[in-house]
Amino acid sequence: MSGGEGIWLHAVTRQLPADRLVGLTGAGGAPVEVVRIGDDLDAVVAPVDLDEYGEAALHRNLGDLRWLEAAASVHHRVIEAVWRFGPTLPARLATVYQDGPALRAGLHDRQAEFGAALDRLTDRAEWGVKAYSVRAAEAPGAASVQPSGGGGAGAEYLRRRRTALAAGEAARRAAAEGAEAVHAALSGQAEAARRHRPQDRSLSGVPDPMVLNGAYLLPAGRAADFAELVRELGTRHPVLRLELTGPWPPYSFAALDDTATHGSATHGTATLDGSADGALR
Repeated sequence: MSGGEGIWLHAVTRQLPADRLVGLTGAGGAPVEVVRIGDDLDAVVAPVDLDEYGEAALHRNLGDLRWLEAAASVHHRVIEAVWRFGPTLPARLATVYQDGPALRAGLHDRQAEFGAALDRLTDRAEWGVKAYSVRAAEAPGAASVQPSGGGGAGAEYLRRRRTALAAGEAARRAAAEGAEAVHAALSGQAEAARRHRPQDRSLSGVPDPMVLNGAYLLPAGRAADFAELVRELGTRHPVLRLELTGPWPPYSFAALDDTATHGSATHGTATLDGSADGALR
């Protein structure tokens, strides 16, 4: 490791037995380690080569979709393994400290805050709901729109064009209004809710446009009722197709943000569209 060895932070949890992570590898392919912070908090980390995970390298690598997907997959696998044991605060993708003292300094002063967050997230999970606007041909009443009147082929084309544009605008408006109603109803059943930016078709892999990308924090005992509500809302809003995913670690409600990485840390964040930023802290 000619560039030196840094520390990739995967997550913070509480009193994690080290044997729970035996055989688990983290960022860079190294075995994950547990670093005690204060009396009962544990940072789950992996040593990484700063030639690949230092500031300049992260700026480059976070723009490489293949590298980003591989790194995100490993990061999620570690977080999920920790979360299966108990409440977990996931670190943002590519939070890298230069050494152990920098890691401890960056997390030490926020022990009370982290502890309160872990208490709030005990026995909670994140569920995702995506809503897609159905294609115009599938929308109720789409086939009933018929152009009328005379005036020749040119006029007929213009009428059809205006009709199609009006129908498209009406469908977009109905989908947007439906997404607002769905999010409001789901938020009412969740302890916390977040509305993320809808994914582009190239990322979602779905030809229909996404109009809602919601995340909802639920106690374990409320999952079945929430799933039933999603089904009911799908019937109530036929212009939308709803997709329920989960349970997930509480990424949207517990991720350690930039203020958690004080000291000498290389911090990179990546959005779903693959753009990235990084800074030496």
